[in-house]
Amino acid sequence: MSTGTQAVLRGLDKVSGEVEDLPVAVGDTVTFGRLSVALTACRYPADNPASDAFAFLTISDTRSDERVFQGWMIGSSPALNALDHPRYDIWVLSCS
Repeated sequence: MSTGTQAVLRGLDKVSGEVEDLPVAVGDTVTFGRLSVALTACRYPADNPASDAFAFLTISDTRSDERVFQGWMIGSSPALNALDHPRYDIWVLSCS
């Protein structure tokens, strides 16, 4: 596994249908709708960087100041460890 310095996440607003790609550097936080998404780590297979991405995310709802997700998301299996939010979906696209 190689360690990346940034990830590209995709956010979906299930109400409006808005989809946005969110580039975020390790250690930074981005906002999508009312979610705050912090990237702690990003990893990818050293022999095939395009094959998969693993990102450790902390996602909070800024309206309630409640953490709604914390853990590893896997690009090739977004349902394995997914954000459970009634309005928003966020998943990992790539790590570099």
